[in-house]
Amino acid sequence: MLPTEAIAAIADELAAAERDRRTIPLLTARYPGMTVADSYAVQNEWRRRGVASGRKPVGRKIGLTSKVMQAATGITEPDYGAIFADMVYDNGSVIEHGRFANVRIEVELAFVLCAPVDGPGATIFDVLRATEYVVPALEILSSRIDLPGRTIVDTISDNAAMGGMVYGGNPVRPSDIDLRWVCALLYRNETIEESGVAAAVLNHPATGVAWLANKLGEHGDRLDAGEIVLAGSFTRPLWVEQGDTILADYGPMGTISCRFA
Repeated sequence: MLPTEAIAAIADELAAAERDRRTIPLLTARYPGMTVADSYAVQNEWRRRGVASGRKPVGRKIGLTSKVMQAATGITEPDYGAIFADMVYDNGSVIEHGRFANVRIEVELAFVLCAPVDGPGATIFDVLRATEYVVPALEILSSRIDLPGRTIVDTISDNAAMGGMVYGGNPVRPSDIDLRWVCALLYRNETIEESGVAAAVLNHPATGVAWLANKLGEHGDRLDAGEIVLAGSFTRPLWVEQGDTILADYGPMGTISCRFA
């Protein structure tokens, strides 16, 4: 494990990078022995400091849920990060592009919980019982660490590249729809760029939420009622430039959009 002072120093760097809207050099280049456990320690310290400064935690995000992305990062399981209230945008929002770094968009489903999900031992059925509704969402990826050569250790430390999220469309109860077959078309400036089906997320998007509950349970934490959980992308990340308008069409679940000013 990295010394406590090194974890604190990295958390300080990442907080400053977010505040100053810049990137920092690769952590793996400066801390070659850094592990996944070290990365989560950095992320937890960064999150703790955010809460202490007055930021309100509202949920979690899950990343690296597809086999392709796991192979690209050399890891065999998903990762996760924190969502604060100031990261959440309504459908149709105009969003400042410069707030983020290396901006990309992913298409996801968000689970809104009405009951806690405790691990270890949580199952997909526990997640579905605890879910009040599922709603379309876009995740805004923001990488505050230089991208070339970036590894899973860098990504987890950087709050799993969570920048923000947009949600909207038609909320549905999980019992009213086959979540595996939720499909979406992703448009940038009226041109279709990506499409996908939610089963690409670990065969069922609720599987990732159960994984997260079990992972948190290993550390004495849990998913609580009222939390929003971004379940993972079922499209490739789409690069976004200043001035771009993004729209995702989820068919019967409606559309969500945003513009990057």
